[in-house]
Amino acid sequence: MNEQNRKNPLGEEKTTKLLRQFAVPSIISMLVGSLYNIVDQFFIGRSVGELGNAATNIAFPLSIACVATALLFGIGGASAFNIAMGRGKKEKAVYYLGNSAVMQFGCGVVLGIVTLLFLEPMLKFFGSPDNVLGYAMEYTRITALGFPFLILATGGGHLIRADGRPQIAMVCNLTGAIINTILDALFVFVFQWGMVGAALATVIGQFCSGALTFWYLSHCKTVKIQKKHLVPSKDNLGRIIALGTAPCSNQLSMLVVQIVMNKSLKYYGSHSVYGEAIPIACAGIITKVNQVFMAFIIGISQGLQPIVSFNYGAGKYKRVKSAYLQAITVGAVMAVLAFLLFQFAPRQIISIFGEGSEEYYQFAINYFHIFLFSTFINFMQPISSNFFTAIGKPGRGVFLSLTRQIIFLLPLLVIFPLFMGIDGIMYAGPIADFIAGIVAIGMVAVELKRKEYK
Repeated sequence: MNEQNRKNPLGEEKTTKLLRQFAVPSIISMLVGSLYNIVDQFFIGRSVGELGNAATNIAFPLSIACVATALLFGIGGASAFNIAMGRGKKEKAVYYLGNSAVMQFGCGVVLGIVTLLFLEPMLKFFGSPDNVLGYAMEYTRITALGFPFLILATGGGHLIRADGRPQIAMVCNLTGAIINTILDALFVFVFQWGMVGAALATVIGQFCSGALTFWYLSHCKTVKIQKKHLVPSKDNLGRIIALGTAPCSNQLSMLVVQIVMNKSLKYYGSHSVYGEAIPIACAGIITKVNQVFMAFIIGISQGLQPIVSFNYGAGKYKRVKSAYLQAITVGAVMAVLAFLLFQFAPRQIISIFGEGSEEYYQFAINYFHIFLFSTFINFMQPISSNFFTAIGKPGRGVFLSLTRQIIFLLPLLVIFPLFMGIDGIMYAGPIADFIAGIVAIGMVAVELKRKEYK
């Protein structure tokens, strides 16, 4: 094990260099993932309008479900692989990669089939107004075909990074995003295919990313995946799921909150000057804009994962602490910059995605100012949750992943609007964000006071 640690750069290189090496491609990969949604939102907003933007927001919980599945098996498999490699258990480590990849694609097939079988009642359950439902069904009926490839490209990227090739993971995702953008312009603006065109462009891009990911996983650098490694086993999946539960829980929490949010925006919007569609359309756009900021934060946390997992497995705790502190420092800078942008340029941002009524702009500006007010502390919870998962303490990671969405935000989304109407939805966001950030600071402070890190 000592010989392996000496040769592996994760255990020897400066943590600043490693974090830059792994985080930058990871950030770009996450930005590319956000770009899929942003690009669709741009072209649909410019061609279909407010109802089209609302439709993509109604379908958004299914995208979250895909990402949740990808993170469950992707981060879980990557963490298990890196910890095993750090302990010198190479033969065991390769099973985690194979089992993870198979489960990602298989779950994508199942999710796609279930979506197509129950499409209309599912979208109604997600909160679709009647005048939005047709657009949402048109869009989702096609994008569901790409779920297996979306999950494999997203989750497989973590496996590729764990294998020591973060640049390859970036290329896999970037290729699909570029294809999606080109085809969106062609299908939507040139061919005038509207929602169908945007959906087709998305699926083709996801297929290309998934195919590239599959090819690379069959040509890994540090290990060779064989057929026997693809057969799922209870022990391997148990380890993978345990380590992937925290990031998956965070996404599932987002899914639940997104559904409750859509229903609340529809109900309280109908009792306001905005109506049903405007709040859903604006919230959908702003959520995806915020995802661009979160791409930086999650990219940092994902870049941190292999460094922390390997060094924790190798018993190099000071390197673990150093890498974490560097990650949250960078995250804090990003969060402050995003806070300033959201507070001082909301109208300019929302205008990128098409024109709207004065009520449309008014709601969007208020939503930026209020709901995203605590952006400055939103780096702590995602990075810290993934940190605990990376060091093999998934229980703490799961708890942290649930704090913002389920423990704090969800109750506030139900209670505040009872007294404040639709404004209550907006004020629930910053309060939940702030409390979740403080809890994360406290939990990490306790962990880093342990004698191993001294």
